[in-house]
Amino acid sequence: MGQGKGSAIAITLLLCLFLIQSEMAHARARVYTVGDAKGWTFNVNSWTKGKIFRAGDILVFKYPQMAHNVVMLKNKVAYNWCLKPRGSKVYQTGKDRITLVKGYNYFICGFPGHCKAGMKIAIKAL
Repeated sequence: MGQGKGSAIAITLLLCLFLIQSEMAHARARVYTVGDAKGWTFNVNSWTKGKIFRAGDILVFKYPQMAHNVVMLKNKVAYNWCLKPRGSKVYQTGKDRITLVKGYNYFICGFPGHCKAGMKIAIKAL
């Protein structure tokens, strides 16, 4: 076997291993429906108790489309004060799928008064 053919086989094997590893990592991602059967609603923050979240897990926010939305915040201050900084990502489909990043992930409802009434959630992903 020539050196060029051997190198091509080695590269192909490495690519296959990389793809298998990527698929395995993706397969481990869990999908969580925020609030379970109640969905994204008021006082859902206790829903996280007993759950271990990892970066790459997916949160599904289910809610009546005209009644709520999901605002992804970048910091705890905005979360604590229910602030929606300019440029915040807003989801409003009623069936939003959001992939968690490592560290803290903060979400509020951006409808007036909803966040202050308890419609917010903070999740730490490992």
